[in-house]
Amino acid sequence: MTTLIMATNNAHKLSEIQQILKGQYLVKGLADIGCTEDIPETAHTLQGNALQKARYVWEHYGLSCFADDTGLEVDALGGAPGIYTARFGAMNGYGDDHDTNANIRCLMDKLKGREDRRARFRTVIALIQDGREHLFEGVVEGRIVTELRGTEGFGYDPVFEAEDTGQTFAEMGADMKNQISHRGRATRKLVEYLSLCEK
Repeated sequence: MTTLIMATNNAHKLSEIQQILKGQYLVKGLADIGCTEDIPETAHTLQGNALQKARYVWEHYGLSCFADDTGLEVDALGGAPGIYTARFGAMNGYGDDHDTNANIRCLMDKLKGREDRRARFRTVIALIQDGREHLFEGVVEGRIVTELRGTEGFGYDPVFEAEDTGQTFAEMGADMKNQISHRGRATRKLVEYLSLCEK
C-alpha cells in the first residue's frame, strides 16, 4: 500500500484523513518522520498556509507530502474567522490558541442576535510530489446553530450544521461526515489526481 505523508501534528486531522483513505493509502503524520517542529502558518490565504507546510517538509526532509489548511467562513462576520479559525478565541481575548471551547464561545458571542448565520467550511490541500505543487479544494455550505449539538468530531463541529442535513457535524457519525465534509471533498480530489498518476 502506498504511503502518504501529511504535514500535520494535529491528531484529529490525521485521524480523519486516515479514516477517509482507509484501504487506499497508508497516511503518516509529521511525528512518523521525526518532525517535531511547529511549522509556521504565516500566509494570508488557506492555499498559502497549506503550501507553506508542505514546502517545509519537502525542503527539510526531501519527502513528497501533502498538507491542508481549513477555515470557517461566516457571512455575518465578513468571512471571519477564515485563516484564523484555530486561533479565533485567543485573538479576541477568549483563551489560548487552538482552544476549541474558547473559539466556539467567541463565535457564538459575535453572532448573538444575528439572523444571518450562513457559513461554510473550506479546506485546501497542497500536494508536493517530486517537487511539483498541486492544490485541491473542498467546500461545504451550512450555518452556525444557536446552541451546541452533538458529541462527535472536533473543533467547531457542534455548532456547524451542514446544508440539507439538519445535523451538525458533531451529530453525525464519522462516515457520514467524511462523505460530505470539506476535508472529505478535498481529499477525494487529491485521490482522483493520485489515481491518475498511478495509471
